Formats: sequence, C-alpha cells, structure tokens
Amino acid sequence: MLFTDRTDAGQRLAEALRHLEGEDPVVLGLPRGGVPVAYQVARALGAPLDVIVVRKLGVPYQRELGFGAIGEGGVRVISDDIVRRGRLEQADLASVEQAEAAELTRQAHRFRDGRPRLDLAGRTAIVVDDGIATGATAAAACEVVRALAAARVVLAVPVAPPDAAQRLRDAADEFVCLSTPFGFSAVGEWYQDFSQTPDDEVVSLLARAADGTDADTDTDAGAADGDVAEEVAIDACGVRLTGDLNLPAGAKAIVMFAHGSGSSRHSPRNRHVAEALNRAGLGTLLFDLLTPAEEANRANVFAIETLADRLTDATEWLRGRAAVPIGYFGASTGAAAALRAASSPDADIGAVVSRGGRPDLAGPLLAGVRAPTLLIVGGNDPQVLDLNRAAEAALRCESHLEVVPGATHLFEEPGALDQVAELARDWFLGHLVG
Repeated sequence: MLFTDRTDAGQRLAEALRHLEGEDPVVLGLPRGGVPVAYQVARALGAPLDVIVVRKLGVPYQRELGFGAIGEGGVRVISDDIVRRGRLEQADLASVEQAEAAELTRQAHRFRDGRPRLDLAGRTAIVVDDGIATGATAAAACEVVRALAAARVVLAVPVAPPDAAQRLRDAADEFVCLSTPFGFSAVGEWYQDFSQTPDDEVVSLLARAADGTDADTDTDAGAADGDVAEEVAIDACGVRLTGDLNLPAGAKAIVMFAHGSGSSRHSPRNRHVAEALNRAGLGTLLFDLLTPAEEANRANVFAIETLADRLTDATEWLRGRAAVPIGYFGASTGAAAALRAASSPDADIGAVVSRGGRPDLAGPLLAGVRAPTLLIVGGNDPQVLDLNRAAEAALRCESHLEVVPGATHLFEEPGALDQVAELARDWFLGHLVG
C-alpha cells in the first residue's frame, strides 16, 4: 500500500478507526509527522486532538537503546532490567533525564502555544504516528498515555514492519495498522510525499483543531461562482465510504470513478483524468469502494459483485445530490464493477469509460450493458488488450476500443495519460451532455 502523503494516510487510517466513534476518544499525534495523520483521524471521528510529547531516555553510551521514557505530568517509565544489565549509574541516568525533560517542556509549550494538555483520565486515547520503524517511541508513548490514566489505549499507524507490528500488539489495548509489508526498510518509502513536517505545521494543525477551524473542507477558488469541492461520506451496502465530490458551476453531468486493484480515490492517474473532466465542466466523484481494512486482503479487489453493489448504492446517493446524467469511469478491476453495475435493468447510466480495465470480469453481464462504452487500452499491454477485444465483442451496446500506441498498463509513458483524459472527456461530453 502506497500513500500519497500524510493527509491521505490519515484519511485511510480514520476509516479503519470508525468503530471507535462511539467511545468519545481523544486523538494524540506523535510529533512531528504523526500530527498531520492524527489531524485527519480526529477530524473524521469528530474527536479532540492533542499532541503526545514523549522523550526516550537513551543509555549514555548507546543512545539508540532506551532505558525508559518520560512524558508530561511528571510521568516516568523506567526499565529496571535495562538499568541493571547496563550497570548504569544513577548520576548518568539523572543527567540524561534532565536534558530530555527540558526538551520535552520546550516542545510541549511550542506545539500547544499555551493551551493546556487534554485530560486523558478515563478516556479512550488513540495514539497516532505516520509509521513505525523500530516502534520504541510508539511503545513509550502508549506507556505514558496509560500512566496518564487513559482507560483504553489504541495505537494506530499507516505502515509498520511485520516484526515491529507484532511487538506493538502488546503495547496497547488495540493496534491498528493498514499495511505491514515484508519488504520494509524505511517509513518514507511507502509515501509518495514524505517531506519533513515543520514545527509550524504542527502548531497550525493543533490550533485549527482546538478552534474548530477546518481549512481542509474549504472549497476551491471557484467556489464563489458556485463550484463545489468537498469530502463526502457515503453509506453503501452498510459500509461507510469516503469520497471527493467536485462539481464545477453549472455542471450538466457527473462521472463516478470506480478504482481498481491497489488503488484509491487518491490515485494520481485517476485524479489526472478527473481534473481534465472538471476543466471541461463535468462533475466528478472519486471514492473508495473498499475500506482500508478490506484493502489489506487482496482477494477483495476481485469481489466484483460486492464492488458493483456498492457502486450502485453510491449512485443512488449521488442522484439525491444532483439531478444530472451520471457516467462511470473504471480502472482495472473497477471497470468490471462499473460495467456490472451498468448492466442492471434500472441502472440508467449515461456512459462508461474503462482505462486499462478488466471488463472480462463482468462475465455474461456484459451483454446487458446499455450505456455507450469506451474501452481504452495501452498498445504495449497485450494480455489486457486481448481481454478487452473479447469484451467488446460481448457488448451489445454502442462501444469502441481505443488503443493508445506505446502505452503500458499504467499509461506512465509521456503523454499517454493525457490521451486517456482527452478520450474520456470527449466520450462523456458526447454521450452525457451532447
């Protein structure tokens, strides 16, 4: 699982923590990188946000080895076993603790900007970081939170190595991790953007959460002219799905994106296409057909019937928001879900576009699709090209197979994705608007 940035990771993590909404939790971000992730979790759960400042106490001659940790409120967590085996002198321990205590006080004051620390007594505390390397700091944070009288401690991270994840299951009452890749070497390699989080960003996010100011839900620059750009929650088949709805002023049609295997609404390829549609005056809804927990099971991306049912429910939700024609844009396995949903007798879908899709997975239901369908495939994607040729032959509606010369499955070649966007734009304008 690859995250676009910490915002994306936080939004995905929030979906895996929805079951905690009823526990009136407090969300605690580990500075610095954990705070942007925690901000999204707190925002989604409607929970208060604070920072959990923890300083690891490192053995003087081996700083990586911690003999304990300290937190706010005078909390001290000391490993007597490491102190004894390391034959550490009390004077050395006191010196390390004094230096770390000074830094802890400075950080807490800087991050909160004078606001008091949230009381954790009797509360469910969700400790959030942007990822786990060794897990030492996260484990120390859980111990500090427990010492601050939290009734229940939940540790939540987007990614962690399998061995650290196994150890951390004992550090908290519940451990939530979206991905535990075996090829793990560093947290940053699982993010497209893992740029450093400055102190100012931490201060700003904490202040925004405390004041109730949510800049992330602001509409874009065109909002004053009637544009809509918002994150939405959709209940589909009993599952809460998160999406991004963009409606240019006067939009006469909306295209729903059904993402494929290993992808999400944050897919840069689908967003590239969506932006082209928005510029042409078409609305778009990019949303996740699977929850983060479901995405962890590879088999779910091939559960075409389930994906199609959720797409159908989401379509009905969208019809309640805007009385305009609706089209589907599907990628990979999402194309099969889109075509299966469009084959329903009462679907009323105006057009379908498939990008590098697996329409074959819709099986015999292809014959029931009535919406004009465009199949786009890369010229250097021979297996998928053959599958699309067979699917085109099975379709009984208006259909067309467009091959992008030189493009592979992900259309990563220069200009290839632009061609996809132009083809999709023209197809939707012609069949939804024109």
